[in-house]
Amino acid sequence: MLKIQNLTKRYGKFLAVDDLNLHIKKGEIYGFVGPNGAGKTTTMRIVCGLLKATSGTVLVDGIDALANPQDIKRKVGYVPDFFGVYDNLRVMEYMEFYGSMYGIDKETVDEIAEGLLELVDLSDKREAFVDNLSRGMKQRLCVARALIHNPELLVLDEPNSGLDPRARFEMKEVLKNLGSMGKTIIISSHILPELAEMCTSIGIMEHGRLIADGKVDEIMSKSHGVQPIKMRAFVPDYDNEEEEREYMVRVLREQPKVGRVSFTEDELQISFAGDDREAAQLLKSLLGHNIMVSHFYREKENLESLFLEITGGGQE
Repeated sequence: MLKIQNLTKRYGKFLAVDDLNLHIKKGEIYGFVGPNGAGKTTTMRIVCGLLKATSGTVLVDGIDALANPQDIKRKVGYVPDFFGVYDNLRVMEYMEFYGSMYGIDKETVDEIAEGLLELVDLSDKREAFVDNLSRGMKQRLCVARALIHNPELLVLDEPNSGLDPRARFEMKEVLKNLGSMGKTIIISSHILPELAEMCTSIGIMEHGRLIADGKVDEIMSKSHGVQPIKMRAFVPDYDNEEEEREYMVRVLREQPKVGRVSFTEDELQISFAGDDREAAQLLKSLLGHNIMVSHFYREKENLESLFLEITGGGQE
C-alpha cells in the first residue's frame, strides 16, 4: 500500500527526514513512534501530498505521491495533530462541506455521513454545532470527515493528543473498528502502550531516521531481556537534588548489568539485564552506598521501555 524509498526532506541546513525507507502492506495498522522533531509529521505530510520532499520516492497504492499530489489526496485521508473546525456549522453540514470538496453530491454524502457518524459514535450529534462538541468528539468527527471519500490509506498524526482517558478509549475503539474493516492506517503517538495494543507493526524514528521497524512482537524480542527497574530513592548526605541525582547515577553505572538511567518527576528508572537474584544484589549494593530506597519494582517488557532503550531517551 505504501512504499517509501530514500525519502529526504531538508529545511535549509536542517535534515528533517534522512534517507527514509519504509514499506507498509495493505490492511496494516502501523504506529509511528518517536520524540518531537523525529520526522514523523514531516513524513506523514509528504505521504499525504501536503509537503514537497527534497528527494526520494513515495508510492501510495502504486501512485507516485511526489509527482501526483492531487491524485494522492483522493487515496489518503488525513487527520492532523491540530485539527480545524468551522464555527456555526452543524455536524451534518460539516460532513456535507467536506464531501462537496471531493465532488460528491449531497444525497450521496448524507448517506455516507450517516454511516460514518455511526462508526465514530456521533449519530446523536448530527444536528449539534461542531464548535459545541467536546475535544474527543471533535477528534472522532475529524476521523469521520477524513473517511468521507473512502480513502485507501488513513493517516492520523497524534489522534489522542489532549484527550482524557475516556476519549482516548473511544478513539482507540474507532481505530480498531477501522482496522477490522481492512483499512490501512498510519498512527503517530507518544502514548506507546496504546500503540502496542492497536498496531500490527511499528516504526521508531529519531533524528529523521527509522531506527527500528517491524512487527510489534519482533521488535519486542530485540530487547534482549532488558527490563526496567523503577525506584524512589534518596541520599541522606545530600541536600542539593542535582548533586544527589549525580551521585545515584554514578553509583548505578558502576553496578553490573545496569544500562540506561533516567529520572521522571518522582522516580528513577534503569534498564537492567540481570535476573531477580541480581536485582536483589543491586538493591543491597545501593543500600551499601547509603542510597535509601523507598520503592523498588521491576516492570515487564513493554514498548515504552524498549523505545527508551533504543533511543536513549531521558538518559541523565
